[in-house]
Amino acid sequence: VQCLEMTTKRKIIGRLVPCRCFRGEEEVISVLDYSHCSLQQVPKEIFSFERTLEELYLDANQIEELPKQLFNCQALKKLSMPDNDLSNLPTTIASLVNLKELDISKNGIQEFPDNIKCCKCLSVVEASVNPIAKLPDGFTQLLNLTQLFLNDAFLEYLPANFGRLSKLRILELLNYLVSPDVLEQIHSLKELWLDNNSLQTIPGSVGKLRQLRYFDLAKNRIESLDADISGCESLEDLLLSSNMLQQLPDSIGKLKKLTTLKVDDNQLTSLPNTIGSLSLLEEFDCSCNELESLPPTIGYLHSLRTFAADENFLTELPREIGNCKNVTVMSLRSNKLEFLPDEIGQMTKLRVLNLSDNRLKNLPFTFTKLKDLAALWLSDNQSKALIPLQTEAHPETKQRVLTNYMFPQQPRKGHIFAIWAKCSSYRSYFLIKLK
Repeated sequence: VQCLEMTTKRKIIGRLVPCRCFRGEEEVISVLDYSHCSLQQVPKEIFSFERTLEELYLDANQIEELPKQLFNCQALKKLSMPDNDLSNLPTTIASLVNLKELDISKNGIQEFPDNIKCCKCLSVVEASVNPIAKLPDGFTQLLNLTQLFLNDAFLEYLPANFGRLSKLRILELLNYLVSPDVLEQIHSLKELWLDNNSLQTIPGSVGKLRQLRYFDLAKNRIESLDADISGCESLEDLLLSSNMLQQLPDSIGKLKKLTTLKVDDNQLTSLPNTIGSLSLLEEFDCSCNELESLPPTIGYLHSLRTFAADENFLTELPREIGNCKNVTVMSLRSNKLEFLPDEIGQMTKLRVLNLSDNRLKNLPFTFTKLKDLAALWLSDNQSKALIPLQTEAHPETKQRVLTNYMFPQQPRKGHIFAIWAKCSSYRSYFLIKLK
């Protein structure tokens, strides 16, 4: 009999003991871990603990089928079998009436048996990376389900009464063309992951998900954001990176609880003034767009801590940016900035500032107020995080400015620019050398 060492990660309660012949009572084993043991079948010694076993881990083996005896372990609450060679889930799984967590990801399972509905205690199902074409109607009777992961499956549709899963909080459907009527049904969702699909639009019914807190739509082909997104009044994280957005609706300012907004790698030419209404926003990334300016209302983002606007066409910053006094990291790399406003000296919590690849001739003297600044990047080839600055008089205004040998910044000659080409099914990355 194989001995299992106790692990802190899963708090395994005991180990298999080779001999119990001198013990007066049966040893209580509630957790067993056979992960990464190169097993081709479920170890038979497991069945000796069918009355007490509550958690069984068989991760990353070469198991092809599950024996009937396994399903006599009716005390099981967690069954973890990812990364094996299973081709089906036997109907005897219905015997596991106390099962709460099931992980069968990274196998070859094509379907769930309809009597999965008997596992009424199931709250978490991880079935990603399986060739599952559909879910049985019985699946919608798992009324205690709170988390469902079906990424990279072959799903063509979800059951018509999927909305019965009223306790569902997290739904991941990577590479699944979700239909609007499905979203409209799942009112209780708190996390929705639809990244890396082929979505061109966001269904208006999304606005009915009033409890939604996390919404990932990155790496799609979305061209516009419906104004009804404002209905997601609980939204805290909105990820729209790597799409084809040309503008953001004014209604985005109604997402009052938003703390993270990522719209990098799109085609935005401007930001709405209502962006300043996101008073709780802490992280904002609008890099890799076509922005020529930032709205003055950005100064109302008093909770902002991280701000990135790299690789745009900004020629100046609004003076109001100085009101973002809680920003600690700001990156403005690869723009066309020729000067910075004096008000940037009010951002006294700045620790990292990236200004490389711009057209700055000097820095305002107010930079001397940035006492916490630990890294000031002025060039991609900079050897140290901070290069000493010297005070000089501006040749025209005679006002004091800061400079060093890296000024004035020059557009890089023969520079290789990254240009994103929008394709029908994917985005190709081209490198073009400009004279």
